[in-house]
Amino acid sequence: MKTCKMMTAMPKSITIRNVPDEARDELAARAALSEGSLQEYLRRELIETASKPDLESVLERLGRRRRAGGSSLPVSSILSYPDQDRRQ
Repeated sequence: MKTCKMMTAMPKSITIRNVPDEARDELAARAALSEGSLQEYLRRELIETASKPDLESVLERLGRRRRAGGSSLPVSSILSYPDQDRRQ
């Protein structure tokens, strides 16, 4: 499983090349809406992204949980549950 730990070591710089103008403009607009610079906006986004598990890790964890506990409900019961309130 992949994990990312936020460390208090010296910050590192990241350079991203070949960003399309449209993408850069959109990110700059989002940064302006948050009343910050593009650099600070991207920094916050990167930190937030790195603090969350990736999809592969989540799916792996769910698979392990399902294999360990299983489910006693058939799929049809689970899918019909939201309709129960409408029938009353």
